[in-house]
Amino acid sequence: MPHDIVNGHIGHHHHPHDHNHPHDHDHLHSHLKPEDQAAELQVLATQFIDGFVQAADKASYLRLAGVPFERPGAGSDTALKLVDVELKTEWQVGTASPSFGSRELSYLPFPGEMVRERVNMALVYVSMDEKSLLDIRQFLKDRLDG
Repeated sequence: MPHDIVNGHIGHHHHPHDHNHPHDHDHLHSHLKPEDQAAELQVLATQFIDGFVQAADKASYLRLAGVPFERPGAGSDTALKLVDVELKTEWQVGTASPSFGSRELSYLPFPGEMVRERVNMALVYVSMDEKSLLDIRQFLKDRLDG
């Protein structure tokens, strides 16, 4: 729910306060941790991609989802046009992270049952001077934050 309803009014009340002010009324403060937000975004992206793949009319699916078919270019001089939707499948077969006190990576290959498929989508926009890829997770995050 983007806004709370308090005393019959939608949104926040009209006196200044910081985020952690004391409450003398019903007021929801639900915030996800960054790792929970990332997990939620991944679920939304997966559902969005599944819906796109199954949609009989791909362009209509994108329009219903609010995907812009044009967006400003880098200098805003020309509009970029949506020309492709790119799907990419990756298989995570291991993990690598910085080792403590070393320039080497700590590498852990996964056993077969831990190997996971990841599918991602990018919206490909072009103009005469520019090509831009918009990751679907960024598009969805912007929609949720907006």
